[in-house]
Amino acid sequence: MALRTIDSLGSLAGKRVVVRCDLNVPLKDGVITDDGRVRASVPTITALVEQGARVVVISHLGRPDGTPDERYSLAPAAHRLGELLGREVAFATDTVGDDAARVVSALTDGDVAVLENLRFNAAETSKDASEREAFAAQLAEFADAVVSDGFGVVHRKQASVFELEKLRPSAAGLLIAAELEVLDRLTETPERPYAVVLGGSKVSDKLGVIGHLLPRVDSLLIGGGMLFTFLAALGHKVGSSLLEADQIETVRGYLAEAERLGVDIVLPTDVVVAEKFGGDAAHVVTAADSIEETPFGSAGLGLDIGPETAARFAEVIRGSKTVFWNGPMGVFELAPFAAGTRTVAEALTQVDGLSVVGGGDSAAAVRALGFTDEQFGHISTGGGASLEFLEGKKLPGLEVLGWL
Repeated sequence: MALRTIDSLGSLAGKRVVVRCDLNVPLKDGVITDDGRVRASVPTITALVEQGARVVVISHLGRPDGTPDERYSLAPAAHRLGELLGREVAFATDTVGDDAARVVSALTDGDVAVLENLRFNAAETSKDASEREAFAAQLAEFADAVVSDGFGVVHRKQASVFELEKLRPSAAGLLIAAELEVLDRLTETPERPYAVVLGGSKVSDKLGVIGHLLPRVDSLLIGGGMLFTFLAALGHKVGSSLLEADQIETVRGYLAEAERLGVDIVLPTDVVVAEKFGGDAAHVVTAADSIEETPFGSAGLGLDIGPETAARFAEVIRGSKTVFWNGPMGVFELAPFAAGTRTVAEALTQVDGLSVVGGGDSAAAVRALGFTDEQFGHISTGGGASLEFLEGKKLPGLEVLGWL
């Protein structure tokens, strides 16, 4: 079966369409610090509004543990959505309660409303399928049709992602369709040379991706906290740097497999080592095999790839036709350790081909460092969902929409 798209739902004029978006934006003191996910939701909502649908947006935000928590209210996201749409967006202070019923019943053709955080209801994420089904049935009371457009949650079997889509005519929104088109190119039809850049803190988070993509790529570049497990696998000491000792043998296996396949695994030749974790920490650049030979000795903490490595990574990235990047190269939130991530991001903007930023921390990093979404071929909203897709896993939120 092929993915069901909005066109499969027929005319939506005058119909109530529940749209499962991903408005899980970062907040600081109630203010959105990165509105990328809200902006990504706009095209689908706009397309439905232009059809004359009565749009009911649902989403989660954070992990409020199944009870209402003001810190995780979707009100700021609803306000920002209204600004981006250039129209008033109604907001319900509950999800399936009296206020939600009032707000939805007041909608007229082309109106948009946002319901409060789905995860204020424990049934949304319940392990008990019957509890999820009951909550989905309540949500379905507001819907003549359902459009699933929160790609960041399609790897979860949750009420609004899986069960709800079974209760009403359902289809994928424009965002999910676009994400799948890009991810399909990364796994099935990449233009070569094809480079994958992986960073972030833990190699264990990326093992599935490495295993699935190794036979498909030409180069694999390793940075971030996970690089130290690779260095340890080569026999190097890494001081107090992040290390997953239980993954060393697995990493050695991947290094051997890459050699057998002729894949170039590019590891850092230099790193930025700090005395401690902090923006004011004393730090030096040292060779990747000499981390404990700095003035900090075995207490030294690697917090970024070094300039030589960053330049080498940039060279490989610019020379590739397809590049997928997931995970910062260092602790980019701290200015002294942001250079590696900045260099990699800049190189991706210069790719003559498809450059994909793989969501999550990587997307936050490029925006925090001053880059715009338009400078890249695609910025995924997926995070964990993108990684699981690239691992070759079946994702329940896609299967229920016909993607097999």
